[in-house]
Amino acid sequence: MSADASSAQPQAIDEIIERCLRGDQAAWESIVRLHWRRVFNIAYKFVGTREQAEDLAQDIFLKLFRSLGSFDRRANFQTWLVSVSRNLCIDHYRSVRKERETIRRDVDPSDLQPRSRTASPHASLEQQDRVELLRTALARLTPALRSAVVMRDLQELTYQEIADRLGLPEGTVKSRINRGRAELSKQVRRVQQERDAPPEIGERG
Repeated sequence: MSADASSAQPQAIDEIIERCLRGDQAAWESIVRLHWRRVFNIAYKFVGTREQAEDLAQDIFLKLFRSLGSFDRRANFQTWLVSVSRNLCIDHYRSVRKERETIRRDVDPSDLQPRSRTASPHASLEQQDRVELLRTALARLTPALRSAVVMRDLQELTYQEIADRLGLPEGTVKSRINRGRAELSKQVRRVQQERDAPPEIGERG
């Protein structure tokens, strides 16, 4: 019986994949239903919370769907799914870690604090420049992303406090903060590049 099941399973999943590639939504939903728990558990090991694991699992399935056409039918589908899921989780972990490091380096909450009167003129100018950089980058974010980042990383509110203020689910707040951090990091680098870029020839008097 087990031999029959193992021999039938590849044929069954191959048929489901074919239906998915033809745009059969029900076929894809059956794949998600069958493998959701496995992908969720992999994601949970990386992020540690149910809400974040659910968000990450949804992202993983979206990318799995987009990669379905590249799956080698001679391989084991479940092995492929687990491998892709783990790789995507690793990429997510590295991306979040890089964003946090960029936030700490380029967006220091202490930059918004009053400058010490005993600070040297050079230090004061440097801090003033960082404050201006931060404000310029923040101004380029959408109001929704900007408020989420400010409340979490500058005002240091908890996720629940932010959710209560915005009237949103905590999972939505976390997702918005992550998107806001990524966009803020991008805008900080863009502002720096704009400042460092040499003036165009026509700008000289």
